Amino acid sequence: MVDVLPLVEARLRTALGEPDARAAVTFLGTDRIEVLRFTDGDVVRYATLGMSAQPMADPTAVLADPVKGPRAELVLSVRHGLADTDKVLRPLAVLAASPQVEGVVVAPGASLDVGDPLWPGAPFTSVLVAESGGLVEDLELDAPADPVRFLPLLPMTPNEAAWKRVHGAQALQERWLTQGTDLRDPVRVSVSLD
Repeated sequence: MVDVLPLVEARLRTALGEPDARAAVTFLGTDRIEVLRFTDGDVVRYATLGMSAQPMADPTAVLADPVKGPRAELVLSVRHGLADTDKVLRPLAVLAASPQVEGVVVAPGASLDVGDPLWPGAPFTSVLVAESGGLVEDLELDAPADPVRFLPLLPMTPNEAAWKRVHGAQALQERWLTQGTDLRDPVRVSVSLD
């Protein structure tokens, strides 16, 4: 079994450049999760490294397959300098550890909630997991392993999260698109949900 993390970090560096900061968090009973920061002009991106070390397992499975199963890392993009977004490192690591801790499979369309603001003063406590393949291309692994997907995270206000639970992820994304919502704005207000 190949160690996927060096391949994952190489893919992140190819897509986003050299990280200008990194932090590591270890939770009791879990593997170490790193969060890398990449700055590109007025946008800062935070990417997890460590979530893809093991495939995510179906929580109902009796035994977790050590090779097969979905693998992912999380990527959050926000505008630089408008808020203290570097404090998102711990919440991001918590989300990245959730497959190991809670046995969840993180997939596009899912909502992930940390219960507290993502950073000081943030109007967001949760994120919508978007489709991979845009900013960072999926990383193919040798069969039978599934590819590593780099899943963008879109911060949601509590009202947006509640609306999404009723109407679905696609409807919320369409609402953001039609209203020209800047999803990278770390201090944006909730989109109109009337």
